[in-house]
Amino acid sequence: QVQLVESGGGLVQPGGSLRLSCAASGSMFSIYTMGWYRQAPGKQRELVATISSSGSTNYIDSVKGRFAISRDNAENTVYLQMNSLKPGDTAVYYCHALGPLCSGYVCSTDNFDFWGQGTQVSVSS
Repeated sequence: QVQLVESGGGLVQPGGSLRLSCAASGSMFSIYTMGWYRQAPGKQRELVATISSSGSTNYIDSVKGRFAISRDNAENTVYLQMNSLKPGDTAVYYCHALGPLCSGYVCSTDNFDFWGQGTQVSVSS
């Protein structure tokens, strides 16, 4: 089981910045594809950004040029730097991990989804 704990959410004015962090448990963090999703009230959860084990990144169009996902494998942490925030970015942001279930360094052949509890980001003047 991979446990994910997000932090860094809050209330910010339009144009401001926030940095979300997601700390992961376990010894195999470096092999997981990590991502950030968000869910606004009344809307479906949507993928915001992903970063692979090799460091390749992908973003939804609405955040390209404003958000940056990164990871620190030594710290078992993934980050989402959010700049030029807009009211439309208001949502609960969830950390996500995709990878095998591991016990120590012994891992399953199947991949599983792991989720954090979410952190609220509110953009308002």
